[in-house]
Amino acid sequence: MNVKVHELMTKSVVTTEPHRNIDHVRRMLERNKVGAVPVVDHEGAPVGIVSLTDIVHDLNGNSHVSTIMTGKVYTVPKYDDVSIAARIMRNHKIHRVIVTDEKKVVGILSTFDLLKLVESHRFVAKKAPTVSERKGSKRG
Repeated sequence: MNVKVHELMTKSVVTTEPHRNIDHVRRMLERNKVGAVPVVDHEGAPVGIVSLTDIVHDLNGNSHVSTIMTGKVYTVPKYDDVSIAARIMRNHKIHRVIVTDEKKVVGILSTFDLLKLVESHRFVAKKAPTVSERKGSKRG
């Protein structure tokens, strides 16, 4: 299986800037029905991410996004294999990676997107060996 990140990623990503306020981002998340918003600099490069869990607390809605965003952002180029993105998510215990092309945000890939890949492949359980097949094996 050789699936690329751009084949699974969510392409219509809304972003925000560090100087925006928390209420603005809260409305973005609700309006777009998304769980996270990448925070980008003036050139479109990711500098952080804000998720629903970051804003669920009763925070001052006028505070800047930069006060609550996760500054450590994990990115993956859009032409990488999804296995690389999955490994990053598993190793860092995160649910999303930001997809980039020439250092600019072009998408987001979540664990739910990876589940679509698994779901689209019908895994068929092998039949258990019969008694005669087991007796004929070297393990006996």
